[in-house]
Amino acid sequence: MSDDLQDIREAFAFFDSWEDKYRFVIDLGRGLQAMPEAEKTETNLVRGCQSQVWMTSRMDDDTGTLRLSLDSDAHIVRGLIAIVLAAYDGKTPEEIVAFDIDGLFEELALLPHLSPTRGNGLRAMVNRIRETAARQLTA
Repeated sequence: MSDDLQDIREAFAFFDSWEDKYRFVIDLGRGLQAMPEAEKTETNLVRGCQSQVWMTSRMDDDTGTLRLSLDSDAHIVRGLIAIVLAAYDGKTPEEIVAFDIDGLFEELALLPHLSPTRGNGLRAMVNRIRETAARQLTA
């Protein structure tokens, strides 16, 4: 488990109100590295998201890990992306496929506080990452 993910878990446990957690998620998004405009293409668009979300990935052959880049035009979604990246970026395809992302979302109580369309978008991002990892396993 990455330090970033542990930090996120600890912050969520620290905050009492969902409003504080929501602000924290938005702050996470502010720290997210922006994707180059040239990569914000139709091909990289994640389908199923209310906001525009783009994703690129590449295998790091030296480490056997999947390197992910995601970006969005919405502040809260950028924060959700930061959480997803903390869980998945720099992990092997095996680790990505095996990771209990639903357990993480439940632990953080994310989904009940998101609109249904945001929740569907979050799932679309996760599905695209997991499909990318699964393709690497069969390559």
